[in-house]
Amino acid sequence: PGRPRRPGDGGDGGPGGNGNGRRPRRTGWRRLLPTWRMVVGGILLVVLLIAAGLIAGYMLVQIPAANQAAVAESNVFLYADGSQLARDGEVNRESVPLSKVPRDVQHAVLAAEDRDFYSESAVNPEAMLRAAWNTVTGKGKQSGSTITQQYVKNYYLGQEQTISRKVKEFFIAIKLDREESKDDILEGYLNTSYFGRNAYGIQAASQAYYGKDSDKLNTAEGAYLATLLNAPSLYDVGAHPENQARATARWNYVLDGMVKKKWLSQADRSAMKFPAPGKARARLGMSGQRGYLVEAVKDYLTSNKIVDEQTLARGGYRITTTVEKKKQDAFVSAVQKQLMDELSDDRTVDRYVRAGGASVDPRTGRVVALYGGIDYTKQFVNNATRRDFQVGSTFKPFVFTSAVANDASTQDGRTITPFTLYDGTNKRPVQGPNGPVGYAPANEDDRSYGQITVTKATDLSVNAVYAQMAQDVGPAKVKDTAVALGIPSNTPDLNANPSIALGVANASVLDMAQAYATLANHGRHGAYTLVDRVTKGAEVVPLPGQDVKQAVTRTAADTTTSILESVVDNGTGRGAQAAGRPAAGKTGTAEDDKAAWFAGYTPDLATVVAVMGQDSETGEHKSLYGAAGQARINGGGFPADIWAAYTAAALSGTSVKDFDLELESGARMPTMEPTIPAPPTTSAPPSIPAPPTPPTPSFPPLPPTGPPTGFPTRPPTGPPSIPGLPTFIPNEPKGGGGLDGGLLGDY
Repeated sequence: PGRPRRPGDGGDGGPGGNGNGRRPRRTGWRRLLPTWRMVVGGILLVVLLIAAGLIAGYMLVQIPAANQAAVAESNVFLYADGSQLARDGEVNRESVPLSKVPRDVQHAVLAAEDRDFYSESAVNPEAMLRAAWNTVTGKGKQSGSTITQQYVKNYYLGQEQTISRKVKEFFIAIKLDREESKDDILEGYLNTSYFGRNAYGIQAASQAYYGKDSDKLNTAEGAYLATLLNAPSLYDVGAHPENQARATARWNYVLDGMVKKKWLSQADRSAMKFPAPGKARARLGMSGQRGYLVEAVKDYLTSNKIVDEQTLARGGYRITTTVEKKKQDAFVSAVQKQLMDELSDDRTVDRYVRAGGASVDPRTGRVVALYGGIDYTKQFVNNATRRDFQVGSTFKPFVFTSAVANDASTQDGRTITPFTLYDGTNKRPVQGPNGPVGYAPANEDDRSYGQITVTKATDLSVNAVYAQMAQDVGPAKVKDTAVALGIPSNTPDLNANPSIALGVANASVLDMAQAYATLANHGRHGAYTLVDRVTKGAEVVPLPGQDVKQAVTRTAADTTTSILESVVDNGTGRGAQAAGRPAAGKTGTAEDDKAAWFAGYTPDLATVVAVMGQDSETGEHKSLYGAAGQARINGGGFPADIWAAYTAAALSGTSVKDFDLELESGARMPTMEPTIPAPPTTSAPPSIPAPPTPPTPSFPPLPPTGPPTGFPTRPPTGPPSIPGLPTFIPNEPKGGGGLDGGLLGDY
């Protein structure tokens, strides 16, 4: 007191105060920033709210009674007209104590699903956030659930993907982890998880895949069953042989995880071989075609993420398919009369004969019929959807379609049209811009054709021409065109090189039917559909829309149709004429006569038929030489005959339609065929650079509104006869021979 104030003392008028001892007010941009007290207070408030929420959730959410999975409802499958196709849904489950599951099998499951199960808490927030982030950012739906959470979902809740269900799962898992031991939770998980083949729980799975009780499983077998938990339909190598590589990779992942956790020695792991599961045993209610149709529909629903696999397996769904009963029955009858009745128990090779077929409405993409095999209870693998047989020369039309769509030209600059000349010399080296590319495919029976038009080369399925054409177009462009038409991009052996033209890819019958339907629909493609409607109680399950796009130009698709008409009229597909309708199609034969194909369409229906060879005991692909008493089976024989019989019956009572085509420039028949030199007498490849230059053909003028008087209303189905090459093969036997057999002819 009494001391004079100095500047900065915080007194009246001083720059360090406001005259009343309080802190000065913040000015300017600093007013927008929270104080440290506000930050700390906010954080504490959030923590308190979260804690209160967790406590409330823990107190309010009780562990419910077990759900009704053990008495799950049936799924009902209907034909398109509403009549019942099949009823499926009996739950196959037998619970066993954890002591009946070998420790190595338990460890295999943990290695596959939750390696830190015994040391971690009931929930893993970090994994949940990571899974949510990956889902939101488009990296695919992923699960961040622990085994405890999965068990809660399986046993107490359901598979629906809702926020409320996830919240309940979170709290029930925490509470369950406090009230039950880890061993009890693992036992429950093993007894409630779905392993495919209608098997719930480890005991049912052990019987379904290996025909033994769970306590007899070895480590390798346990690792395979653990693999199935991720997605049974993706790893069942018995039902889907094409899954072998994927299943083996996942199996290795499980075993490597066991080694990493020191549950398995490296020496024991290195000595293990993949334990192929036994054949699936179908239920009696799935006999005939019913099982194939039901499994195809299930695969469609799960692969398109309409319903997940475990939810569907629990039942209660009413599924109306696109399959039309009349057409389905017609397909079964055609295969029986045209093929199966020709087989004999006295011929060993006849026991290997399998058939698959698929039929699609080109305008809608609806699968109207599917033939999976002789009987689902006798042969489990669906021949209509499997992807482990080469498609052969049925792939060649995609090469020509790509050529037209991409305005491709030959190495010497000539536009590729139905009448472009190519060198059909046997084993002619394929030429690239810088010379031979190192590929020289053989023609059927090592025949050489010399200069030949694209149409005639398609009629006779000349490998040398199409391998060169694939190189001219660009193998990558050919692959892109095939994918655009409907061939899945992940099809085995669909590789961008000149051999793509010869059909080394392993597409399914249904894949090929979808692609040919795109050609029939003038190049417009929408993914095929097997389902019209799905309901569960009063709920209508949303289905994906048909995203129809112009996959290739109409000109490209229609010009391809014009040369495929010639194959039916003049070439290897003449057996399809028995349908009694305008038709376009292509034959194909796989390596060593292990499969023969006919893929074709009318304006109303696209259908693909394949006859395959497989040993039912070992699963090994088998050659069909001598089957049904024929020297060899090719696409122009039984497959074309089945196609014709089915198509005639399926379309009976409907009006006959012709193709309405818009062709590329140069695709119409010239008024004269160029003079063609005789084929060389030797099979040695001629010197290149280019074939002889043909005289320039003249074309009749076309008026704007249509062709001139006397000109055909649609293009002829093939070029004029080439000297020395017959337009038909007299007296060709029904099942083989001719110009369309084997690796060399119609590969």
